[in-house]
Amino acid sequence: MSEGPLRIAIGGDHAGFSTKATLAELLQKQGLTIIDCGAKSEEPCDFPDFAEKVAIELLSGNVDRGILVCGSGVGVSVAANKIPGIRASLCHDSYSSRQGVEHDDMNVLCIGARVIGIELAQEVVRSFLSATYGPQLRHQKRVDKILEIERKALAGEYPTGG
Repeated sequence: MSEGPLRIAIGGDHAGFSTKATLAELLQKQGLTIIDCGAKSEEPCDFPDFAEKVAIELLSGNVDRGILVCGSGVGVSVAANKIPGIRASLCHDSYSSRQGVEHDDMNVLCIGARVIGIELAQEVVRSFLSATYGPQLRHQKRVDKILEIERKALAGEYPTGG
């Protein structure tokens, strides 16, 4: 994590545009640095593009965490998790968004704009951003296993297809 205020990359497709824009504005008012990776309107567009942009900002070290918003939150979660180094999860409650960071070192929060309202989305984001990963032995062991699965995938050790 960087010194000073958190740096956040936020992105989403047309279905998540309004929620994403509102969240970005609220986070900026709280003094956080926001990189808006799009979409820039409700014009139809494809969620994988924004998952990739947020992931690149995070993996490049330009931000500390990422937030993705689409209609259900599922699409951006699936797309983001294809990128090595990203641990994204769909969360629609504050417990999951906090626990995902504290236990699983989640670095990207995914939200479904058509599933939860803006008030709950704000609460979920607050929980995500205020949590820190504290690598207790049992949690670190599990995160290490996740990283080993990622290493095997990158090395081509899994069957391809599907």
